[in-house]
Amino acid sequence: MVVREIADELKAAAREFPVVTVFGPRQSGKTTLARMTFPEKPYYSLEEPDIRLAAGKDPRGFLSRVPQGAILDEIQRLPEMLSYIQGIVDRNRKSGQFILTGSHQAEISQSVSQTLAGRTAVLTLLPFSLSELSAYPLNRSVFDLIVTGAFPRIHEERIAAARFFNSYIQTYVERDVRAIINLKDLRPFQQFLVLLAGRIGQTANYTSLSNDVGISPTTVKNWISVLKASFVVFELSPFFENVGKRVMKSPKIYFTDTGLAANLLGIDTAEQAERDRLRGALYENLVILEFLKARVNRGRRPDLYFFRDSHGNEVDLLIRQGSRLVPIEIKSAATFTSGFMKGIERFRELLPRRATAGFVLYNGAERFTVKETQVLNPIEHGSEENLFSL
Repeated sequence: MVVREIADELKAAAREFPVVTVFGPRQSGKTTLARMTFPEKPYYSLEEPDIRLAAGKDPRGFLSRVPQGAILDEIQRLPEMLSYIQGIVDRNRKSGQFILTGSHQAEISQSVSQTLAGRTAVLTLLPFSLSELSAYPLNRSVFDLIVTGAFPRIHEERIAAARFFNSYIQTYVERDVRAIINLKDLRPFQQFLVLLAGRIGQTANYTSLSNDVGISPTTVKNWISVLKASFVVFELSPFFENVGKRVMKSPKIYFTDTGLAANLLGIDTAEQAERDRLRGALYENLVILEFLKARVNRGRRPDLYFFRDSHGNEVDLLIRQGSRLVPIEIKSAATFTSGFMKGIERFRELLPRRATAGFVLYNGAERFTVKETQVLNPIEHGSEENLFSL
């Protein structure tokens, strides 16, 4: 069983707050994380009907059985419990009493922020990082990693990725969406998911998606919000601070697991992924996702952006470090060309005092420096540079 990178942050948060809430997609390992980190705490899953019924009928009596606190799994299934937890932690004023987990940020985050304001730390657990995956001694190419994804059960139980994701989409994604919005016909939503996977790394275009699926732009926007709230996708915000008006201001869409995106696209093997027209987008998704995981695993705000102006100048990823910005270009090619530097060079011209030399991350074997910009393979050399912890 892998010790998750976020475990230290979870322990630290529990030393400072009476409640810690861990959000994340289903099957990302929230339950295992909580139980491994706090093995002495009583555990209750509110997904189980009898436990949910007992807790819902008599919340005070239920919580009186755990005077030292407990792990309450899938708290979004019984959000009214939060008010009773607030009363307990306000009376006891002890750190680390309750560990809550939730898979639907939209349903519960507002309740958590209102009811437990100042009483809870909020963390996000995503599927395995590349560092965590290194615990499984499997010789895989980057395209194997893209197709397999990083959900713990796939690696711990050696489940075939295609089988896992087929079940995951039906059991969790579609069920959870139906729980949030009233969908009588799943077919448009299923089509929408596939089309969204085909637009990885593109700026959100609600009108185009609505035309392709045959639904309104408002419905597209709502569905994307639901997928974000369920941790199926995430948005990368554009950077337009102090660089003029002629820049893109719509976010880009990425998936929180590349295996899920590949499955939706019908890509089942590394060979297919390597030949597919979306290989660059999937590779970019994988790399950006690693930077995101590194931040949330340390309880940090992501502070990740991209840049694109109306002339086509683009930087795939910008990392804010105080007042400085680290530009990163991401390419799935194994051969470096000078064209990879174009976006970084243009961005450094626009913000010479704030932009660092940056990185070009590509799929090649060589590692070198061009005009102070480091060129390297993030999968092979990322840990040596402590790259994802920038």
